[in-house]
Amino acid sequence: MKDFFVEDAARFDNATVTTYFVLTSMQVRDKKQGGQFLALTVSDKTGSLEARMWDEVAEAIATCDEGCYVKVQGDISKYQGKFQITLKKLRLAAESEIDPKDFQPSTKFDVEQMWGELRGYVSAFRNVELRRLVFAFLDDEQIGPAFKAAPAAKRLHHAWLGGLLEHVLTLVRVCLGTAPFYPEVDADLLVTGAILHDIGKIRELEWRSSFSYTLEGQMIGHISIAQGMLREKVQQLAPFPEKLRVLVEHMILSHHGKYEFGSPKLPMTPEAILLSALDDLEAKMQAMRNEFAAAVASGKSSGEVTDWVRSMDRPLLNTQGYLKDE
Repeated sequence: MKDFFVEDAARFDNATVTTYFVLTSMQVRDKKQGGQFLALTVSDKTGSLEARMWDEVAEAIATCDEGCYVKVQGDISKYQGKFQITLKKLRLAAESEIDPKDFQPSTKFDVEQMWGELRGYVSAFRNVELRRLVFAFLDDEQIGPAFKAAPAAKRLHHAWLGGLLEHVLTLVRVCLGTAPFYPEVDADLLVTGAILHDIGKIRELEWRSSFSYTLEGQMIGHISIAQGMLREKVQQLAPFPEKLRVLVEHMILSHHGKYEFGSPKLPMTPEAILLSALDDLEAKMQAMRNEFAAAVASGKSSGEVTDWVRSMDRPLLNTQGYLKDE
């Protein structure tokens, strides 16, 4: 049974722990003085740790592979401001030793309640064709369950089971709260884009023992996957208004906002511009929460500036923690 989690590292600094992890990555590297060592990443539902294993390398390689559950013994220490674990022992974990819930982070919200709320917003659409389109996705026997279960990302934001649904629902709420200030925006069209913009992630990502990219995800990406999924549904729903198809497809293709962020097109309609801005905002706010939590877990005060956040090119400061400490 697992009784040490990544989030506990600060309490076990310079201590030896025996526990279970998912082996997220494993690389064989050469030692300067000759021989080889393992550079690994191990994970559980609370986060990831960089790991090093200096001995028994060949045995570990033969025993375990990326994505497997392992039992390890190692020393927790801090290196360049981050906790890591130096492994003394590593073996494949038996199925009887593992509870998958310990290794897959999941949304803190009730999935069925979120799903019901999302469907309620779609039911309220005035545009019958858009309502028909979105329900064609939500009611699909393969798409619906995957939509409920999928993470929204491998690492940056909402990277947990149910994360895609949580992200989409929060974005829909923000869209509905913002749209009344912009009379140029068709609310039904905006919400349709919010629900479908990341639908390709159910095929871009996989989430069994750990989160990773599928081959299709690596080769094509969720934007192009979603474009194909939309066209398939439109064909199934024929006749479907061509103008609506173009507008929804444009929101999917442009929602990353800039070419350098992976958008094949720049937003060109009121709905696409607003969706891109709000999607970026919602993702950044959740990524910020993650960084605040990670900083505290690493031993920082809640009022200290975080380490450099690569995805935002800056460190961050938790206003509430800063004021509370003062």
